[in-house]
Amino acid sequence: MALLAAISHPQRLRVIAEFADGRVYVSELARRLGMSRPLLNLHLERLEKAGPVVGTLERGEDGTSLKYFELSLFKLHLNLADPDGLDSVDETGSGVDTSGSFCAAGSVNRAAGCSGE
Repeated sequence: MALLAAISHPQRLRVIAEFADGRVYVSELARRLGMSRPLLNLHLERLEKAGPVVGTLERGEDGTSLKYFELSLFKLHLNLADPDGLDSVDETGSGVDTSGSFCAAGSVNRAAGCSGE
């Protein structure tokens, strides 16, 4: 449920879309999105806790700290035929793969996909 809540916000979906070409550091991401760094950090924290985004702290050539973010390997399968929907949510990647299912996938190398695509 945390993953669904995290990716359901329009601004966080914009953030996720910016990782299509790979990792980005926070200041660059804030410029691209036209968003303040404090607000962006709140969204990134929520995404990182839920799992679809991972952050790493690195030291730049000038000695400054840069926090890079990128998509982590994740799959989300929802069985839309299940009236509750909750019993069929799988964030581990094994998922359900039946007709009437929805699949979303993300990865740092964009190679991971949903089965049946």
